[in-house]
Amino acid sequence: MSVTIKNAEDIARMRVAGRLAAEVLDYITPFVKPGVTTEELDRLCHEYMVNVQGTIPAPLNYQPPGYTPYPKAVCTSINNVVCHGIPNDKPLKNGDALNIDVTVIKDGYHGDTSRMFMVGDKVPPHAQRLSQVTFDCMWIGIEQVKPGATLGDIGEAIQRYAEKAGYSVVREFCGHGIGTRFHEDPQVVHYGKAGTGMALEAGMIFTIEPMINAGKREIRAMPDGWTIVTRDRSLSAQWEHTVLVTETGYEVLTRSAGVQDKPSQYLLG
Repeated sequence: MSVTIKNAEDIARMRVAGRLAAEVLDYITPFVKPGVTTEELDRLCHEYMVNVQGTIPAPLNYQPPGYTPYPKAVCTSINNVVCHGIPNDKPLKNGDALNIDVTVIKDGYHGDTSRMFMVGDKVPPHAQRLSQVTFDCMWIGIEQVKPGATLGDIGEAIQRYAEKAGYSVVREFCGHGIGTRFHEDPQVVHYGKAGTGMALEAGMIFTIEPMINAGKREIRAMPDGWTIVTRDRSLSAQWEHTVLVTETGYEVLTRSAGVQDKPSQYLLG
């Protein structure tokens, strides 16, 4: 595993890319309502990135080995979709829970973040709870970040909190290093054992993006080759930030005026 330690110039550029990614989510927030299609949300995000920000949507035509090119600018994952949902022409319904995942490229550097959106005024309490617990999981993972901590510290903290809530952690997809490449080392899994795995060093930048299922953790891929759903059709939620390991702890790079702050207290205490 080869992890790139970022220098001061890298970090400054990653701060810009991270902020811009978060600002795409700020921009799209008022458009997320019943009746709008995810295809329309994708179009709006794409135009904002290209024409207003001067950024490149990293997912568009992204093609890892074994995949077809991803056809849209953002990922939109609804209800039982775990990740990588492809925007389409189906209108959102009142009560849907939606994740929008944005990655922009600015001056060669990537910023990657996602948020949950509760669509309309009829989102059931169990979906709202899952989203809140997942948000807590992300922040609990972030709080483990400091030089000398391990990747296992992050994974165990997230897994323990999610399972305490009665939920399960998706294991096939994880956080990742990020910089001039979309996906770099290390892989940041959201389960594990404290004290194991790679030790963190100042200058590392990676995402923490837990995918938490209301039911069992097993998943399956849809025929489009990208969309991942829960095998038992239970709800799934995800939140994501890009995080820098600093000399004394962490810095969240995907911050903007509209970003939701760290919880003052966690749902489960």
